[in-house]
Amino acid sequence: MLTIYSDDHRLHHGRCELIDGQLMPCFEMPSRADHVLERVKTRELGAIKGPADFGRAPLLRVHSADYLNFFEGAWQRWTQLGHEGDLLPFTWPARTLRSVKPTGLHGELGYYSFDAGAPITAGTWQAAYSAAQVALTAQAAIQAGAHSAFALCRPPGHHAASDVMGGYCYLNNAAIAAQAFLDQGRRKVAILDVDYHHGNGTQEIFYQRRDVFFASIHGDPQAEFPFFLGYADEQGEGEGLGCNVNYPLPAGSDWPTWSKALDVACERIAAYGPDVLVISLGVDTFKDDPISQFKLDSPDYLKMGERIARLGKPTLFVMEGGYAVEEIGINAVNVLEGFERAQQEAQA
Repeated sequence: MLTIYSDDHRLHHGRCELIDGQLMPCFEMPSRADHVLERVKTRELGAIKGPADFGRAPLLRVHSADYLNFFEGAWQRWTQLGHEGDLLPFTWPARTLRSVKPTGLHGELGYYSFDAGAPITAGTWQAAYSAAQVALTAQAAIQAGAHSAFALCRPPGHHAASDVMGGYCYLNNAAIAAQAFLDQGRRKVAILDVDYHHGNGTQEIFYQRRDVFFASIHGDPQAEFPFFLGYADEQGEGEGLGCNVNYPLPAGSDWPTWSKALDVACERIAAYGPDVLVISLGVDTFKDDPISQFKLDSPDYLKMGERIARLGKPTLFVMEGGYAVEEIGINAVNVLEGFERAQQEAQA
């Protein structure tokens, strides 16, 4: 399987995030991608290539121009104010406030954020831009005839909505790739999000669309981040009604429980009949992940890949979460190897 990867991810290394009432070192760190890349090499998964640059146009198909302009220019505005530390929001337009965009940097940052878990540093824009190009390059490989490809993106993307960042995410890599498939002639795309946390950004982007089917298996948002999306009754709106399915599961869910949801999700995807499949590949469902509560073990990820392969669709894997850094490479590559093994058996 082809892997697309960029060293630019190291340009983004936030010093802190606000979690559990404290400013703490970020769980989302460069070593995450480094461990996955090393495992790809060790297991000889396939060729590793850098991304092409498709420019801003594919990003603008998913994200608003105002949001991209703000994100790209935020760090320069921050340093012009004499600051050097991470740029984090501290005020948001909550339910009792107006959803109006101020002109000051802090007000705009709150307007374009939903939490204090997405610090902006000197290299954040370039890292996120390159991650989107990684996803687009892997997408182009599938569009050119590859059955599968792995976009080793960092920072992740599935919490980023059309004009909102948060949850370590700035640009929605999976959504950008899905839209590119549609723009290049695919009729229908399915996105399966297996990250522990609900892909609220991806849901928001496609919620009123019938050309993208979104399915997510995740921790119950009544108790888990992002709290305000990911409930089972969210089924899409307008033309998108019926094209959004969520499978919130309780803390402590293990493979037997989790895999039942995967089977149902795959059945829904098969019934939808997509031309291509995008996997938001988070492996923070692992039993030792520091910020998650599921109990999957490393061998389970092989079975996950095998089940996804049985859908028989061209499949783009896009890296999302996973914070047990020592195991993230093992678990992510296990999904890919399980997928390839099942694919080879089907062709034999």
